[in-house]
Amino acid sequence: MEDSFFYLSKILWIALSPDGLFVILLTLCLVLLLGRRVRIATILLSMLTIGVLLLSLFPLGDWLLYPLERRFQHNPELPVRVDGIVVLGGSVMPAHSVEWQQLETNHSHERLSSFIQLAQRYPEARLVFSGGNASLDRSKPTEAQVVESYFVAAGIPAERLIIDSKARNTAENAIYSKQEAKPERGEHWLLITSAYHMPRAIGVFCRQDWQVIPYPVDHQVVSAQRFRPGFALLLHAYNLNMAAHEWLGLLAYYLSGKTHQLLPAQCDIE
Repeated sequence: MEDSFFYLSKILWIALSPDGLFVILLTLCLVLLLGRRVRIATILLSMLTIGVLLLSLFPLGDWLLYPLERRFQHNPELPVRVDGIVVLGGSVMPAHSVEWQQLETNHSHERLSSFIQLAQRYPEARLVFSGGNASLDRSKPTEAQVVESYFVAAGIPAERLIIDSKARNTAENAIYSKQEAKPERGEHWLLITSAYHMPRAIGVFCRQDWQVIPYPVDHQVVSAQRFRPGFALLLHAYNLNMAAHEWLGLLAYYLSGKTHQLLPAQCDIE
């Protein structure tokens, strides 16, 4: 079941992503023109052009990311005792890391740096990194394969680390992290992931009856700039793709029963 969901979600995203839809509709315009359906092609091409102009001027992705990033408290007040810390994968680029023989990360590096800082702040906490191979190509390396040496070099003893290399998506992050960490009732666990991704992450951890304290990082939106026009097509398109991926992920997880709510909030587990 999990395999079917994983592969189906990857295939559907190719077609439903904003950039994927744009390519599909642009190709359709060409097909219509070749078929002498000039009027329909003109209407469709006009809509695409207007959409690109609007996207160039306005940060549509930021508007969609903002409510996700505001869902949970940033820099939350933390308890005196923390029993464990979980950080989700998604920040490491495994193929690049293997190619260049050093850790290579994307824009979500704050997940790793915050994990290290909190590990130092709570020296008795168990530490879980969850990140496998999220690609359809199963021969690619996992995030877990390249990140352990980075943590050790940063001063974290290897015996404190619990590394999950099987998780391919957010739902599996929660499942496999719980299997590896074996948290007990009453323990205080922190969950680190990107702020826009935190609602979906909290949703699946709640679904696994694991109450964690959200520690969102890697914020993408500056609220004062949300309604400030500026010509930045590539940046706006990138953020729109990110926002669409997260909102579609929330919908898919809710419809498939992986979360109890469409927009999850902190769970209250007795």
